[in-house]
Amino acid sequence: MTFRVHPASPADAVEAAFFRIQHERMAGVPMLNPALAVEAIDFQPWRGHWLGIVVTPWCMSLLLVPGSDSDWVSTGENKRRFINFPAGDFAFLGSDEPELGEYQSCPLFSPMDKFATQSEAVMTARAAMLGLLAVPTPPEAEKHPGEPSLSRRRFLALGTRAKG
Repeated sequence: MTFRVHPASPADAVEAAFFRIQHERMAGVPMLNPALAVEAIDFQPWRGHWLGIVVTPWCMSLLLVPGSDSDWVSTGENKRRFINFPAGDFAFLGSDEPELGEYQSCPLFSPMDKFATQSEAVMTARAAMLGLLAVPTPPEAEKHPGEPSLSRRRFLALGTRAKG
């Protein structure tokens, strides 16, 4: 596998790789959704690397692309590793494409027949990214009947706990 650091967003390289895959490996495959196109969605820095989603006519996947040479865990081609996010642990497979070098992907949807438009697929990708990275909120502390959902006393207690 080819290790390549992407100091800036790899979105263009992601789109180039998956566009090529569409025309070389996926050409004529009946599961392609003709309403969809290859698009890199919301690539952002995450733990020193790049995290984003790729939407294609055949799948939607989370991608993790090296942003630096430190802390990158190489898996090898088609080898799995679990990565912890606020939403839980997700399995990523190692892959390699000439435009990107080594990267890791986690499938979210395949096939893509549930999406009628590119806009629907992109909105779903963005919602998935928000859900993946959102820190779960703890269940609301037990409240007494008739008490407001967040009393001033509990608000101040939460603030004290956050500082300690």
